[in-house]
Amino acid sequence: MYRRVSILLRKHFVSVLILCASIVIPFSSVKAADPAKGKALFQTNCASCHNVHKKLTGPALAGVEGRWADKKLLHQWIHNSASVLATGDKYANDLFNEFNKTAMTAFPQLSNEEIDDILAYIKVEEVKTPGGAKTPGGDTAPAGAEKGNDNSLLFGIITLILAVVALILMQINSNLNKLAGDKEGVPTPDPVPFYKNKAYLALIILVLFMVGGYLTIQGAVGLGRQKDYMPEQPIFYSHKVHAGINQINCLYCHAGAEKSKHAMIPSENICMNCHKAIKEYSGPELTTAEGKKVDGTAEIAKLYDYVGWDPEAGKYTKPGKPIEWTKIHNLPDHVYFNHSQHVVAGQQQCQTCHGAITEMDEVHQFADLSMGWCINCHRTTKVQFADNNYYSIFEKLHQDIKDKKIDSVTVEMVGGTECQKCHY
Repeated sequence: MYRRVSILLRKHFVSVLILCASIVIPFSSVKAADPAKGKALFQTNCASCHNVHKKLTGPALAGVEGRWADKKLLHQWIHNSASVLATGDKYANDLFNEFNKTAMTAFPQLSNEEIDDILAYIKVEEVKTPGGAKTPGGDTAPAGAEKGNDNSLLFGIITLILAVVALILMQINSNLNKLAGDKEGVPTPDPVPFYKNKAYLALIILVLFMVGGYLTIQGAVGLGRQKDYMPEQPIFYSHKVHAGINQINCLYCHAGAEKSKHAMIPSENICMNCHKAIKEYSGPELTTAEGKKVDGTAEIAKLYDYVGWDPEAGKYTKPGKPIEWTKIHNLPDHVYFNHSQHVVAGQQQCQTCHGAITEMDEVHQFADLSMGWCINCHRTTKVQFADNNYYSIFEKLHQDIKDKKIDSVTVEMVGGTECQKCHY
């Protein structure tokens, strides 16, 4: 009888394991779109041409899903717009013609899940007015709306519970085997306690080794990177106020962006061109990342102190001293980066590398600026290839475009991923 029970239990044990797998695998493969991840992807890939509420180089993206008949077609458009235009889709061709037949940049590197994350972020932003974080009805958007619906913790808990159940069933099976053997007179050794079972201990050690190795590798990969680095500066300078609200062109302050290897930090004289007249701050409330209120007028007074300007007398009354700004974006010494080459030849917008800079009160490092991040950009960014004599040596690529074998040329195709391009 006990033997039969043991056999039956083994069968049920296998069934339970199959059931556990059938529960875990579908749950782990289905993941809700995450607006928080979508925001980062949007700022990296979309923000240079698109705004949720405003028409820029491309159309405003509010309600974008509703404008496409099929979500799969929208995915295909983002991966390669030329392939959708070739199908003769009316909306796609109307959109293409509306924007002077300027082809949308292809993003083959984005997975469908990542595109869904971007669309989820756009949906969150749709309820906000273009100028703030409130809905059209005046209510503040729900707190944490962009945090996403990441169910990884739930899946981990379910997996852990099922693993414990499996171990308990294995122990029960072992004990029943012992009882069945004793009943039939077959000598069966006592079950080895869990904490003494070498197989279990080896499995635990292996799992710990794999987890530890993964965390070590992740930590090593991140060495030297400072994504989201936001140092406190000597003067609270808001790009949101200057470049965003007041629409001051980036090149007014960063004059080297189109002409030099470095964009340059503006001199105090640049600041004083405006602040000789602007002595008090009257814009929207300023707060630090920690939520502390900032007195804008007091920050202007700090500038006057640095340059030795007396606002009452309207003249310089003492020697000035340099403002010791803390540099945020740093690359290793063995990396060559030319700012003008990317802005002029590469036609890159500030937001590509710096994120939504016009929305930042305190600037932080938006991208990790790793080699992989740069290489991925080179693999997808199209160069101004047609009618450009500089690229006349690439006869094969010109012929491939004429033969319609390719519709564009990326930086990678003209040597943009060769080591010597970025490393001395």
